[in-house]
Amino acid sequence: MKKLNGLIFLFLFFYTSVYAHHGVAALGAAGLEGPGAPLETSSSATLPQGKFLAYLKLDYAKFKKYTYKRDDETDNYNFWIYGTGYGIKPYLSLYLFIPYYTKIVENNSFNTSGFADISLMAVLGFKYDEGFMLIPESESLDDLMDWHFTVYGGTTLPTGNPNIRDKNGNIDPGMSLGFGKPSITLGFTATKQFTDKITFIFDTNYLKFFEYKYSDGTKYMFGDEFRINSALTYRVLTSEKNKFRLDLDFELNYLNLGRDKENGTGLKGTGGKILYTLYGLRAYYKTVSVGLGVKIPSWTDLNEESLQQGAEGKEKYRAIFTFSALF
Repeated sequence: MKKLNGLIFLFLFFYTSVYAHHGVAALGAAGLEGPGAPLETSSSATLPQGKFLAYLKLDYAKFKKYTYKRDDETDNYNFWIYGTGYGIKPYLSLYLFIPYYTKIVENNSFNTSGFADISLMAVLGFKYDEGFMLIPESESLDDLMDWHFTVYGGTTLPTGNPNIRDKNGNIDPGMSLGFGKPSITLGFTATKQFTDKITFIFDTNYLKFFEYKYSDGTKYMFGDEFRINSALTYRVLTSEKNKFRLDLDFELNYLNLGRDKENGTGLKGTGGKILYTLYGLRAYYKTVSVGLGVKIPSWTDLNEESLQQGAEGKEKYRAIFTFSALF
């Protein structure tokens, strides 16, 4: 089939599963034709060589409350992510993300807001077409139907403030804006466009944290995170004349959280397993994309669940908004 030299792709790199105290990076891509891109699950794509991506995401988490009085239960978190990416080669992309977090408790006794740890990420893309190969510079629509894969890895830099104190001078690591030490992410994705309209995406990744000694002398380490994500996207509308496309998105996002540790001892009321269900849509216009979605915990198996108000798995819902542009 004729190469699609004029095909406009919108590559959307975004934080996935931004939880109560942190998040990790992931990848997605789509065009007016070709594979769909979910909101939270990473799809298998890289940026075009020599192209830049500008990106913005808001993840708003509203938490369940269990007492009638207005107290220090967590009310909501707002995670803003600002990012940029660059395609070094057709198969290799680099990204920089700068998150801004706002964390609010019900009685406003200990709210925090500010820039968090910067994240760096690299993505290597390859495909299978009578053998494995790196992503070529251009592909036909038939080529885009092949299985595509990525491996990705990255690290955070300890640029956020981990030692924020409440009005009594106490430090709560869960309300901090940084981890104090770098964290490491490794991941793998697989994407298959089965029909002109339906795309399946699989993503798994592992996030490792390291122990940090806070200014009050406490040694704290967040639990490691393991994720398995899957998604189906369905293209409901395409207008080549208006350069417009609309996709529906359904996702299952599984998270296995390790226990946090304080001074080498596992903490009660931390860690567990969560399965999130996400319903969303993504609209494309020329080189701009907007995504909207609602994510809810549909199944949980948390450690000491009654102690975990304000943690992952205890949300009423998470509302997600993304915006991106390629230039």
